[in-house]
Amino acid sequence: MTDLHQALADYLRLRRSLGHQMAEAAYLLPDFVSFMDNRGEQTVAVAVALDWMKTREPEVVTTVSPRRITAVRGFARYLSGTDPATEVPPLGLVPYNRRRGQIFLYSDADIAAIMAATEDTIPQPLRAATYHTLIGLLAASGLRIGEAIKLDRDDIDWPQGVLHIRESKFGKSRLVPLQGSATNALREYDRLRKDLMPRPKDPAFFFSLTAKRLIYACVHPVFRALVDAAGVGRDAPHRPRLHELRHTFAVRTLLHWYRTEDNVQARIPSLSTYMGHREPACTYWYLSAAPELLALAAARRDGVRKAARS
Repeated sequence: MTDLHQALADYLRLRRSLGHQMAEAAYLLPDFVSFMDNRGEQTVAVAVALDWMKTREPEVVTTVSPRRITAVRGFARYLSGTDPATEVPPLGLVPYNRRRGQIFLYSDADIAAIMAATEDTIPQPLRAATYHTLIGLLAASGLRIGEAIKLDRDDIDWPQGVLHIRESKFGKSRLVPLQGSATNALREYDRLRKDLMPRPKDPAFFFSLTAKRLIYACVHPVFRALVDAAGVGRDAPHRPRLHELRHTFAVRTLLHWYRTEDNVQARIPSLSTYMGHREPACTYWYLSAAPELLALAAARRDGVRKAARS
C-alpha cells in the first residue's frame, strides 16, 4: 500500500468516526489515488485533480464532475495538515449545473407486475417475500432505498403503524406513518421471517438468505432483473430505476391533491417533511416531473389569476 492509499484509508476512517457516511468519497477517491500513483504524483495539485476528472470524462463536464472535485477537495484539506505543498481545489472550480432528466413513473399495473415477478422468478420463499415486501413498501411510502434497508425491526411502531427513519440523508431522522394495508404487509413478512429464519444474525428488518442486512449492491441487480422479467418500461427512454418508485410516490401524492382541489401550496411542506427533503424547494421539482401534474398546476394558477381579476 502506498503512502497515499494509507492516507486515504486514514482519512475515510476519521470522517466516518465523526459521523459522516463517506459513501461517494469511498467510491471515487481510490480511483483518484491510483491515478496519482500511475503518474508518479505524491502531492495533490489542482492540475492533477482536473486531469483525473477529464480522463474519466474526456468530452463533457457532467453532473458527476463537480462531485469528483468535491471528493478531492475534502481529501486535499486533510492532506494539507501534513503536507503544506498540497493544493486544495477551490470552490467553483467546476460549475455544478444540475439538470434532472426525464423520470419513469410507474403505474399501478407496473408495480403489481414487478411484485408478482418476485414469486415467479425467485425460488426461495423468504427471499421472494423480502423483495415483494420491500418493493411494496418503497411504492407505498416513498422511502429512499437506503432508508428501507437500514430499518431495524425495533424501528417499527406496530400499534401506530409508524416507521422511525434514523439519521438518513442530511443527518435527519423522521417518523413516517403508513397506511393500514402497508403495515399489515410488513406484519405478514415479519411472521414469515420469524418462521423461516427464527435466529437472524442482524437486527435488520429486511435481510438476506445469510441472515444479514440487505445491501444496495445486491438489491439493485435483483430489482433490474424483476423489472425485465415483468416487462415494465420496455419502450421507455431508459430502464426504470429503483429510485423512481420514490418519484412516483411524490407525483401521485401531488396529483391526488390537485384532483381533490386541496390547497397544494399549503401541503407541500408536509410532503417535504414526510419524504425527508432538505427543504420544500426540493419537493416543488416534482411539479414539472409529469405532464399531467404540470397541466394541473398551470390550470390551478390560471384559475387563481382569473378569480383575482373578477
